Amino acid sequence: MRIQFQRSGGFAGLLVRTNIDTASLSKEEAEKLQKMVAEAGFFDLPAQLSSPAPGADQFQYKVSIEEGDRRHIVETSDQAAPDSLRPLLRELTVRARSAPGSG
Repeated sequence: MRIQFQRSGGFAGLLVRTNIDTASLSKEEAEKLQKMVAEAGFFDLPAQLSSPAPGADQFQYKVSIEEGDRRHIVETSDQAAPDSLRPLLRELTVRARSAPGSG
């Protein structure tokens, strides 16, 4: 599974991003991410998730995941993200912030 993640916006307007290939992770880390993607129902989410009441200084997320012959991109904000997606967004944010050369 290949994951491209980007978080932008927020009060400071910082951009953090990372690219993850689960083949390069430990078995446990790869299984953890695969489980989070499955629990989020990622491949069943719409490409755009927007809130009826957008707020200033929200984080914006763009997540692209390729698994086998499936590829899906989801763009959302803090307010619009469904509860099922939030753990994956948190995990990817942590990984992006700790990645070498991250913003």
